[in-house]
Amino acid sequence: MSTTFLLFTLLLQTFSLDVLGQGKCPPPRACPLVSEPVAPPPFVRPPSPFFPRGRHLLPRQPIRNPGPLANRAQILFITEELKRNITFDPNSYTPTWVGNNYCTFKGFYCDTVPDRNITGLAGIDFSGAGFRGNLNFYRFIMNLPDIAIFHVNDNNFSGVIGAGLSSLRYLYEVDLSNNTFKGVFPLNVLGATKLTFIDIRFNGYLGTVPDLLFNADTDILFINNNGFNQRIPANFGNTPARYLTVANNRFTGSIPTSIGRAWRTLTEVLFLGNRLTGCLPYEIGYLTRMTVFDAGSNLLTGPIPRSFGCLQSLEFLNLAYNQFYGPVPEVLCRLRMAYNFTLTYNYFTQVGPECLALIKAGVLNVNRNCIMGLPFQRPVAECTRFFSRRQPRVCPRPETFSITPCTPPASTLRIRVAPTKTVPTPRTYQALAPPPPM
Repeated sequence: MSTTFLLFTLLLQTFSLDVLGQGKCPPPRACPLVSEPVAPPPFVRPPSPFFPRGRHLLPRQPIRNPGPLANRAQILFITEELKRNITFDPNSYTPTWVGNNYCTFKGFYCDTVPDRNITGLAGIDFSGAGFRGNLNFYRFIMNLPDIAIFHVNDNNFSGVIGAGLSSLRYLYEVDLSNNTFKGVFPLNVLGATKLTFIDIRFNGYLGTVPDLLFNADTDILFINNNGFNQRIPANFGNTPARYLTVANNRFTGSIPTSIGRAWRTLTEVLFLGNRLTGCLPYEIGYLTRMTVFDAGSNLLTGPIPRSFGCLQSLEFLNLAYNQFYGPVPEVLCRLRMAYNFTLTYNYFTQVGPECLALIKAGVLNVNRNCIMGLPFQRPVAECTRFFSRRQPRVCPRPETFSITPCTPPASTLRIRVAPTKTVPTPRTYQALAPPPPM
């Protein structure tokens, strides 16, 4: 056998192996391109020790004859101190703070202390009392060792919140809204590890918001109408809150992409009235339980991601007073729960038949945009100026705007009529109501 023939045979075998190798299918991808966001580890929440959440504060023990009272001397002492410091009591709370039975005091609510089987002070509700004077929140609450609910909104409480709230082992609701608290975010309030309700809106807080806030085990988180600024923490999506508003602050930067992690719980979220920039993250489309999304009155731009067609529970959408542009996605207008969608004062350029049906039904408002053929649009010169600006309107992940992480509702093109259902005012919008004058 000649040397030439051996070389030819060897080359032929090598070529055959290469061809066979190239013909093999590539191994499957280890992960899909678009996967469900990973939620943070689930919280193990103990049952509420006193009142079920969502119920009015009502004592279970008879207030006239409660038997032995836990921490009686301590609570009576701090109540007398508070009483001396109140200079204005328009609703006559303090005249009832007499005697040794604090369960009869107006604004005080008693129940059984779980591990002592005696009556204790479980709730304080001074909501709307309108107190004025030197009302130090921290000194008062730290002398209420069995407190579970503390609501003192619409008063004149102030002072620095110290680090000892972790000793209040039952505290799970704190409402400090519409008082005169100032300074940076009261980080020590997160020391009360069982808090499920945090409301510090309508105060004078400034500066950044700590990352720890969005790791706290809260159902309700209202920090609107303060002076918080800089970026919203990147771990925003770790929150287990159902109702969350960061509205009417001075936040800058973009909406964190981690928002998709909150898909198991987040129901209403308000970003409106800040200075947010950038584009909407497509991860918002994972929030299938969300009924309210409001990012109005910011500096946001870009198109609406197609993933918004996955928001199957969405009733209220507000993107007004921003710089959004492009067509309004038809998948958004197919959402069956749509009740009030507001896209006014942007630069949208096109709507399809599904969206036209919503406009005619009074569900979708696209006034003051750049949509030819529709009434109440911006002047042509104003639209031309916007689209001819030298500063590019570029989104960092343009490929994500076409991602739809669900099977969106199919087109029906049936006639849409104005919703006949009565939808209650969302809970987060109620949190934006300005406080009554004091």
